[in-house]
Amino acid sequence: MAELKKITLLIVSLLLSGWMAKAQDSLPSPDMMRFNYKLDSTTIMIGDQTVLSIEKTKIYPSLEDLTNNDIIAVRQWIDTTDGTLYTALTSFEEGEHWLHIGADSVMLTVNDVSGVDTTTANIRDIANIMNQPYTFGEIVRALAFFWLFWAVVALTVLIWLRFKKKKPLISVPQAPPLPPDTRALQRLENLRQQQLWQQGLVKEYYTELTDTVRVYLEESYGIQSTEMTTDQTLDSFHNCPAYSDHNASTLSQILQNADMVKFAKSTPQPYQHDLSLNQATEFIKNTAAMTPKEEPSDAENNVSPSPINTES
Repeated sequence: MAELKKITLLIVSLLLSGWMAKAQDSLPSPDMMRFNYKLDSTTIMIGDQTVLSIEKTKIYPSLEDLTNNDIIAVRQWIDTTDGTLYTALTSFEEGEHWLHIGADSVMLTVNDVSGVDTTTANIRDIANIMNQPYTFGEIVRALAFFWLFWAVVALTVLIWLRFKKKKPLISVPQAPPLPPDTRALQRLENLRQQQLWQQGLVKEYYTELTDTVRVYLEESYGIQSTEMTTDQTLDSFHNCPAYSDHNASTLSQILQNADMVKFAKSTPQPYQHDLSLNQATEFIKNTAAMTPKEEPSDAENNVSPSPINTES
C-alpha cells in the first residue's frame, strides 16, 4: 500500500513539472512581443534623458532588454494604478540609434552641443569670486557685534574683580545713618521690650543701659565714655555743650546705680529698674534738644533762593 502511494505521488509530480515547463515555453519572449508604447521624444541632446512608457502587459522588457551599445536604460518604475511601465533612456553617443522595443524598433536621434567643438574648445577655469562693496546694514551689524563683544568682555572683567574683592555686583546706595539720639532711644526701647530684669538678668540689664548712654556720649560729643570710669565720664561731661546741673545729676545717678549693681552686687527695687531706664531716656532727649543742629544748605535741599522783587 505504501509503495502504491509513493508511485502515485511520483506520477503527479512529473505531470505538474511537465505542465509548468510547457506553460513557460508557451509565453512569448520579450524580444518577440509587440508592446503598446510611447516615447516622450525621439530627439535628445547628448546626456539628456527621454522616457519610454509601455502599457500594461503580461511580460515587460527589462533594463537589459532595452540597453544596447548606443542607448542606455537608466532606471524603471511602474504605475500601480494602470500598470504602465516607465523607463528612462539616455545616450552619450552622437548620431541616430535604433531602440529595440520587443519586435518593434524606433530611431532615437542624439545631438551634440551645438556650436561647441569639445576637442578644440578652450576650456577655462571658474572665474574668481567678485568682491562686492559692504552695505550700510552690514556695517551697522559689524559695529554692533564689535561693541557688544567688548561690552561682554568688560562686564566679565568687572564681575571677576568684584568677585575677587568680595564686593556686590550692584552697589545699592545706603540710607543716611540715623542721628545718635534716635539710635540710642531705639536701643533703650528694645531694652525695655526684652524684659531682662524681669527674667532675673539684672546685671545684663544695667550693662546694656549704660553702654547705650556711653555710646551716645561718644557719638554725639566725642566723649570716649566706653573707655572711661564713671568719674572720668562725669568730668568730661562738664565741658560738653549740653551740660547743665540737671543733666549732670541725671547722668551721675544712671552710671552710679549701674556701678552698684555690676560691681557691688546691689539689688535695686523693681521700680528702680524702670526709673533708671526713664532717666536714661530723659537724659538723651534733654541733651539732644540742647545740642545745636547743623542746618542743611540750599544746595542740599535743592531749594534755590527766591528772586528779589524790585517792582515798587
